[in-house]
Amino acid sequence: MPGENLSRDEARERAALLSVDGYDVSLDLRSAVGDEASDGPRTFRSVTTIRFRCAEPGATSFVDLIAPGVTAVSLNGRDLDPSEVFDGARIALEDLAAENELVVDAQCAYSRTGEGMHRFVDPEDGEVYLYTQYEPADSRRVHACFEQPDLKAPFRFEVRAPEGWTVWSNGVGRLADGVWRFAETKPISTYITCVVAGPYHYVTDSYERVLEDGTRLEIPLGAMCRKGLAPHFDADDVFLVTKQGLDFFHDHFDYPYPFGKYDQAFVPEYNLGAMENPGLVTFREEYIFRGKVTRASYEARANVILHEMAHMWFGDLVTMEWWDDLWLKESFADFMGSFATVGATRFTDGWITFANRRKAWAYRADQLPSTHPVTADIRDLQDAKLNFDGITYAKGASVLKQLVAYVGQEAFLEGARRYFKRHAYGNTRLGDLLSVLGETSGRDMAAWSRSWLQTAGVNSLTPQVLLDPQGRVSELAVVQEAPESHPELRPHRVAVGLYRRTGDALERYARVEVDVDGPRTVVAELAGAEAPELVLVNDDDLTYCKTRFDETSLAALRRGLGDMTDPLARALCWSALWNMTRDALLPAREFIDLVLKFAGRESDIGVLQQLHMWAESAAVHYSAPEQRERAGRLLTEGAWRELRAAEPGSEHQLAWARFFARAAQAPSDFELLSGLLDGTETLPGLEVDQELRWAFLDALAAHDVVGDKELAAELARDDTASGKRHHVRCLAARPQAAVKAQAWAQVVESEELSNALVEATIAGFARPSQRELTAPYTQKYFAAIERVWAERSIQIGMVVVQGLFPSLQESQETLDATDAWLSAHEQAAPALRRLVLEARDDLARALRGQACDAAAGA
Repeated sequence: MPGENLSRDEARERAALLSVDGYDVSLDLRSAVGDEASDGPRTFRSVTTIRFRCAEPGATSFVDLIAPGVTAVSLNGRDLDPSEVFDGARIALEDLAAENELVVDAQCAYSRTGEGMHRFVDPEDGEVYLYTQYEPADSRRVHACFEQPDLKAPFRFEVRAPEGWTVWSNGVGRLADGVWRFAETKPISTYITCVVAGPYHYVTDSYERVLEDGTRLEIPLGAMCRKGLAPHFDADDVFLVTKQGLDFFHDHFDYPYPFGKYDQAFVPEYNLGAMENPGLVTFREEYIFRGKVTRASYEARANVILHEMAHMWFGDLVTMEWWDDLWLKESFADFMGSFATVGATRFTDGWITFANRRKAWAYRADQLPSTHPVTADIRDLQDAKLNFDGITYAKGASVLKQLVAYVGQEAFLEGARRYFKRHAYGNTRLGDLLSVLGETSGRDMAAWSRSWLQTAGVNSLTPQVLLDPQGRVSELAVVQEAPESHPELRPHRVAVGLYRRTGDALERYARVEVDVDGPRTVVAELAGAEAPELVLVNDDDLTYCKTRFDETSLAALRRGLGDMTDPLARALCWSALWNMTRDALLPAREFIDLVLKFAGRESDIGVLQQLHMWAESAAVHYSAPEQRERAGRLLTEGAWRELRAAEPGSEHQLAWARFFARAAQAPSDFELLSGLLDGTETLPGLEVDQELRWAFLDALAAHDVVGDKELAAELARDDTASGKRHHVRCLAARPQAAVKAQAWAQVVESEELSNALVEATIAGFARPSQRELTAPYTQKYFAAIERVWAERSIQIGMVVVQGLFPSLQESQETLDATDAWLSAHEQAAPALRRLVLEARDDLARALRGQACDAAAGA
């Protein structure tokens, strides 16, 4: 739609011209309930009054609105003709005064894509639930606004809702005369305003704290979910982590929580993990666990709660000026999420999770052709949407972890405190943060920023060890390398650990912190140390790099990775080995052998579950084609062996059961899964709850062991929103050509499915065991994606383009087809080309990995 993709230049021009004094937004959501059949989009009335000033009276500008229709527009009491000023995405504003009042009366559409005002009908009881999701620029789907982060303003909302509903927004609300009216907010950006409405199950609590000046801070707490999930909702644990986080951030930030209440809504069909709307944080409802999950799931939820809480300061109180500096909120929140999880909650091993799982996301993203500096070049809103990625989040957080090691924790936190006080309710750029960090640390932040924030790519650090005739270290050096595409060598603060065997354990006996700079750095302090069996050059995970090993160290890991007693060191070694596999330096068969040999001894459940995913990926994408069947069989046999050996009722048993289901490929495997489902087979301590039943059925459906009848029976047993998603995925997983054709049509040719069901259908469509069945869709994919991108919302476009790329058709022919599309579509939307380029890179990497694995077999 013309005008929908706001550019940075347009935003800067408008910010220089306008300043906004306030919004009054009135929404009538009573149309949310009623008959489901409709020829057009279901709409609601939205009336917005905006008070704003113009620095150049007589100038022209525009206000943003994406809506099916506009009923009336009034500017300074002058009625404008909607047909003349509204183009579907913008309302033109001419002859502005020094002080202006704009009133826009519009019919806005409820969403089924998770963008704007999302409407969900619960299949379990027919109840309707609404919530908004805006980042980066979808508040304009709900009300007229100046949709850019630096035009902050106070907001007042009022909402008319169906009888019996409760409505929440950023401020405290009350119901009077059939209207919910909410307290005016502090000045905030449009993308973090929020409305949640419906018959939600709501639980309350409160947080109290006496501040250093003696003031008593009282924060009302609330948590909500759909009524159907209420029996599973452990709100007490959500509140526990919330209070721990509020204590932690008050201890460290010296700036009281600024937004009054603190509600947390767990909502259906959510596209993100969560969103930091001040006073009303929204989360995906999958963080409410319907069955048994491992400790890693609870840790992940705690981390997300604290990530969003950190945003109340980094992002909401102080907001980046434009999406170039998205890292100013996301990198900080990602780092602070782990920092607070370790420092405030029961999940004291959170840095292991960060090293093993979060940074894996960053390492992948930083090696794609679309990699970018942490401070990115964001030309427009489509760029912004795609930059919520592993660079902005996980690499940025990793860089901040390195910064803490570089300047010291107290200097870092004091810088944050000054930053909040200096820029409260304002907008900032990179330099604003660097200046306070320079003040508190005395370090040259400009040089640090150039190396870490303004260049792309990941360095590799490899140890070089020379021994003297007595078997001691004569010299130990760290060699730093960079890829040709991004040749920057960076300063790294690292810990170098030396390990050797003591009895049955592989333990650290020496550790030195050193500043690595340039291509080769000698660690003088380790000269004379006894010869190590293993050198870990990024021990304790202080920096962001790919860790490599010398041959001696690699041999030690092959013999005794499972003997390492430090769980963080072990996790770092696993991560390094996986990076070597992805880089075609370690054959997939060798990585799989290491997993089969040592994963059963892994104590950290999050690391174990990550190893399961990596091993699957190694077998599916990086194994030589002639080796795949053997690799899969070895994983299945290993999973079954470890499942039987796991402690009954333990989370390790559950993890191995889920892995076994995903790896199952032989008739005997399917007989066992079927027996566990109908109760004719049992494993001591393994409770086959509803979520595990669907995991087993997914495997059985994909291998044609169960069909429509069995899946329909299971849906009848679990006729819920979650059950519906599982059912749709299992239906699409069945190995028949007609099934694949139907799934393709539902996703590519139709807009009938909601965002959650589009994702479920795509998840079922392409399975490793069905490569031949889905091969004909390679050309169909390239023929369809530009049309899909043009016709569908950006969220659905991203899901389709990423999810349906023929990544399982790993051949030169597929690579050539991808290159042919890129060559023929040089003028396609840059964001669309970026997604295809990223998928192409993953495919080329898989082919290199397969060649490495084949060479090892030869």
